[in-house]
Amino acid sequence: MDSKVITLLKTEAYIDGAWLRTAKSFAVVDKASGGLIASVADCGSVEARLAVTAATRAFGPWSRTLAKDRSVLIRRWNDLMLEHADELALLLTKEQGKPLAEAKGEIVYGASFVEFYAEEAKRVRGETAPTHKSDARILITKQAAGVVAAITPWNFPNAMIARKASAALAAGCTIVIKPAEDTPLSALALAALAEKAGIPHGVINIVPCKDPAAVGDVFSTDPRVRVLTFTGSTEVGKILMRQAAGTVKKVSLELGGSAPFIVFDDADIARAVAGLMASKFRNAGQTCVCANRIFVQAGIYDAFAGALAAAAKLLKVGAGIDAGVNVGPLISAEAVAKSDDHVRDAVAKGAVVATGGRIHPAGANFYEPTVLTGVPATAKIAQEETFGPVAPLFKFE
Repeated sequence: MDSKVITLLKTEAYIDGAWLRTAKSFAVVDKASGGLIASVADCGSVEARLAVTAATRAFGPWSRTLAKDRSVLIRRWNDLMLEHADELALLLTKEQGKPLAEAKGEIVYGASFVEFYAEEAKRVRGETAPTHKSDARILITKQAAGVVAAITPWNFPNAMIARKASAALAAGCTIVIKPAEDTPLSALALAALAEKAGIPHGVINIVPCKDPAAVGDVFSTDPRVRVLTFTGSTEVGKILMRQAAGTVKKVSLELGGSAPFIVFDDADIARAVAGLMASKFRNAGQTCVCANRIFVQAGIYDAFAGALAAAAKLLKVGAGIDAGVNVGPLISAEAVAKSDDHVRDAVAKGAVVATGGRIHPAGANFYEPTVLTGVPATAKIAQEETFGPVAPLFKFE
C-alpha cells in the first residue's frame, strides 16, 4: 500500500471505540493488480452482537446530547474527510478500482451528506396538529428511533456509509455498519476519522466480515436494532426484509434494477451520447443508476450507435491510479464473467458487437467498454442488471 494512506489503513474491527482483532482474517486485494492490500478482521455473529450491545449502551447518552453539540461533532467529521480526501480517494481506488478522479469525487460527495446532516441535526423540530376537540392540543415530537444497522455496498464504499451514518447520528441514533467484504478499508478509515473527530465510543461501530450472512442475520433479527438500512441486490434485500419482519423494524432498501435510457428521433445526438457515456461507463458500469437498456428510436438509431461506439473506443482502460484512465477494473473475475456472458448471449441471439466485447488485456478484472447493436428483447442483458461496461442498444419505432 502506498505510504500516503498508511495513516488511515486500519485492519481491525471498530467496536465501542476500540480496534479489535479477530481469530480469523480475510484478504482485501487491489482490484487492478490482484495484489494484497491488507488482511482484515473477519467478524461473525459474536462481534456483531458486541457491536449492537455497544450501540445500545451509547444510544441513551448520544440521543440526549444537545442537537447543537451533535452537529459540531458531525461537522468535525466532515472537515476531517475533506482534509484527508486524497488519502481516502487513493485507498478507495486501490480496494474498489474506480479511477482516482472518480474516487476523489466520491469522497467529496460523501462528505457533502455529512455536512448536510450536521446542519439538519439542529433543525429536528416538532409540530402541532389540528384537533377535533376544543379543549385539547395535539403535539408531535420527534425522537431518535434507536440503534441503526447499515449494510453497505462495494461500489460506493465511502459515500453510502457517509450518507447512512450521518443521517442516523444527526437524528440521535447510534449505528452498526457491515461494509462490503470487497471494500472494508474505506469504512474503517471513516471510523478512524470519526474517532479523531471525537464522536463518542459506541456511536459508530464497524463490523467487517468475509461471509456477510452471520452478521446480516444479527443485524436483521436482534430486537435491539430498530432500523435496518441496506443498499445492494434485490435478492438479498428480500431476505433481510423477511428477517427484519420478526422484530418489526423500520426497513430502508435501495436495491438493484435495470435502468432504461431513451433516445428519441428529435434528440441532439452529441448531447445524448455524452449523457449516456457519463451514465453507462461511470465506475465501469457498476452503479445502481447506470443505464442498463438503451432504447433508441429508429430514425436516428444508426447515427447514434455509430457515435456511441466511437466515443466508447476513446475510453482508456487501466488501473485507477494511472493518469488518464476512464474505466478501471471490475470488482471481481465473477463480474467480468457476467459481463462477458451477457455479451455472448446477446450475440448468439442476433446482436452485433460495435466495439469491445472481450476481456481487456490489462488483467483478469478488466473488460472492454462495449457497445452492442440489434439486441433482442429475449437477451439476458434485457432482463438482468449487467453491472459492467456493456451498452446494449434496442431499436424502437
